Amino acid sequence: MFTTLLLVTPVAVPLTVCAGHALAAERADTRVRIPAARKAPVRVPVRVGSGGAESPDLALPVEPEPSPPPPRTRGWAGLVSPASMLASGVALASHVPSTGPVSAFGEVLRADALTVWMLLVIGAVAALAVAAGPAHLAGERAAGRAADRTVHRYHLLVHAFLAAMCLAVLAGNLGVLWVAVEATTVVTAFLVGHRRTRTSVEAAWKYVVICSAGIALAFLGTVLIYYAARRAGIPEAGALDWRVLVAHAGSLDPNVTRLGIALVVLGYGAKAGLVPLHAWLPDAHSQAPSPVSALMSGVLLAVSFCAVLRYKVIGDLVLGTGFARGLLAAIALLTLALAAGLLLAQRDYKRMLAYSSMEHMGLIALGASFGGPLALSAVLLHIAGHGLAKTVAFCASGQLLQLRGTPRIGRIRGLIALSPGLGGALALSVVALLGLPPFALFASELGLARAGFAAGMGWPLAVALLLALVAFAALAARTAKMVLGPAPGDLTAPVRIGAARGLPLGAGLLCCAALGLTVQPLLPLLTAAADIASGATR
Repeated sequence: MFTTLLLVTPVAVPLTVCAGHALAAERADTRVRIPAARKAPVRVPVRVGSGGAESPDLALPVEPEPSPPPPRTRGWAGLVSPASMLASGVALASHVPSTGPVSAFGEVLRADALTVWMLLVIGAVAALAVAAGPAHLAGERAAGRAADRTVHRYHLLVHAFLAAMCLAVLAGNLGVLWVAVEATTVVTAFLVGHRRTRTSVEAAWKYVVICSAGIALAFLGTVLIYYAARRAGIPEAGALDWRVLVAHAGSLDPNVTRLGIALVVLGYGAKAGLVPLHAWLPDAHSQAPSPVSALMSGVLLAVSFCAVLRYKVIGDLVLGTGFARGLLAAIALLTLALAAGLLLAQRDYKRMLAYSSMEHMGLIALGASFGGPLALSAVLLHIAGHGLAKTVAFCASGQLLQLRGTPRIGRIRGLIALSPGLGGALALSVVALLGLPPFALFASELGLARAGFAAGMGWPLAVALLLALVAFAALAARTAKMVLGPAPGDLTAPVRIGAARGLPLGAGLLCCAALGLTVQPLLPLLTAAADIASGATR
């Protein structure tokens, strides 16, 4: 019973918060309809004369009482969702690596070490993004771009998004995994078009069309794996169960499995921002609200790639390691080349961060192609470090956009002099993304390099490092132009960002640095998760 509660909580709590905001949004819609009938003032008759007779002609107008503003604590109350994810993750991490996977509802929900690691990453990134939400929405309100119902709709969609991602990593059934990833597409499409401008709506449609094509490919791949499982005599109830498929991988048809794995890698790779179905990423990340961009870049890409890792284990057991290794390595190098080239020509800082996400997903895919526990440990550490650093970078870029009113890199100068807190946070987040010490990406990239040489893939690793160096130079040069230099001439005093805006940024950087300095408290979980992702443990 307690295990079932731990598996259900990360999905149920965000859905409960989501339902609460749905009711609040309905009440806000009702209040919006009322003012048309309340524009005329209420007339209160005045009694005149000694008899106290009412005279309607002398009635005094009384304006109706305005509706109270939404309480400030409502946005912060949303932290209960990431808190529930982290609490469930910590409780599961205390015994899953040693006692083995746990499941509920007939393996529909299942948690092994890889699940728990991803659940902790989602919870940590979600905590930062949700904490940054109230300040972001306050800035939107001040600019006249958000009303009560807009705020409620934002929170509703964000928590539905969190529930869908948790369901994706907790799914023990590959069909449920597909449904959960598709749900993230539906929910985030509305978040990308949150502002309802022409550019944001166009980005939302582009996101829906491209990711739907990718999800359709993943669906076809899932159907083929199901067909191969049924042909192998696996009962219908277990034909999409990941544990059952891994146990009976030797009896699956190699030709059908090969086509299914290729379609799945391309399909879920689209959601992970990998070539060739990557074109949605820069538009969606640049148009979505910054905390949403942080969630999409920080964990949605990683959750989608986690689905690829699940299928890779099956493919390696059926086909050997060569097929998935070659496919992932080719996609990773193409993604790195495209991201590096586009970073060189980038003039928009939010799109710059989006192309940086493509670069890092390319490195993650390349590490997965190496195979083995060492490579997968580096991949999972890279996922966590990238999620934390990119969340800080996107939240800081959102504050910068509200402060300066432009996403153009060329129009931002002297950010550290203008706002030391904001400029410092943005600069440090980019330092972390560049893979410099003491942040987690430094350790993970060293691990990827060691794993690449150990796997005998020196030339793909050399090409990847060269492309990463180009991306490094482009990202560093453009960030330096924004954060360094003299303050604007009209500046009278530095702008303080305040605790509400600064705490999520500082906490994210601190966690990323802590992971870079030591992973000892999480080492048993990381090792067990890497063993599962590499196929060393079934």
